[in-house]
Amino acid sequence: MALIDIAGFIADLKNHAAEHGFHVHDERHFVETYTMRQAFEVDLHPEAACGGPLDLHLTLDIEPRTLMSFEDEIITLADDAEPSEDLTLNLLFTWALPPLDNSPDLLLLATELAGLSGPDLPTQVSAIDSFADVTDAPQRSLGVVARLEIPFAVLYRGDESNGMCDAFEQCRAVSEYLLDQAPAWLGSD
Repeated sequence: MALIDIAGFIADLKNHAAEHGFHVHDERHFVETYTMRQAFEVDLHPEAACGGPLDLHLTLDIEPRTLMSFEDEIITLADDAEPSEDLTLNLLFTWALPPLDNSPDLLLLATELAGLSGPDLPTQVSAIDSFADVTDAPQRSLGVVARLEIPFAVLYRGDESNGMCDAFEQCRAVSEYLLDQAPAWLGSD
C-alpha cells in the first residue's frame, strides 16, 4: 500500500487549477520501466487564453529513490513524530507562446516576472532562436519556467492546498502579464 496518493494529488491539483481560473485540457502519466521514475503532465491555460496564444504545462516529476526514502522514514518514525521536509518532489510550471516576431528584452521580462511570481515561485526566462533554412530570419521562442518544491511530508499530511493557492495565484498573474504582452511580441497589435 502506498503511503502517498500521488494520483489523488494530481486530481486535487487539477481541481485547484480550475478554482483559480485555469482550464484543464489534457493529462498524461509516464512510467519509465527501467527505473520506475514517474512523470505526470497536465496541459492547461488561463480562461482568457482559451483560443491561444498562451499555454501552461504542469509537470510533476517523481524520483523513485526519493519516494522510497520517504516511505522508509515514515515506517521508522515514532507514532507522535512528524516526518522531515527534506525529501521533495518538483512541480514545474512551463509557459509556452508561439514563435515571436518582436522579442522582448529578456532581462526586463525576467525582472517583471520575478516581481509577479515572488520568491516562493521563482521564474526562469530563456529564448531560443531557430532557423528553418540558413537564409531565413531566426524565429525566437520564449521559455518561462517556474519550479515549486513540494515536501513529501506535506503530501503525506494532506495540507498541500494552502501553498498551492498561492502558487496558482502567482501563475495566474504571470499568465495574465504574458497574455497582455503577447500581441506586441507576436506582431498582431
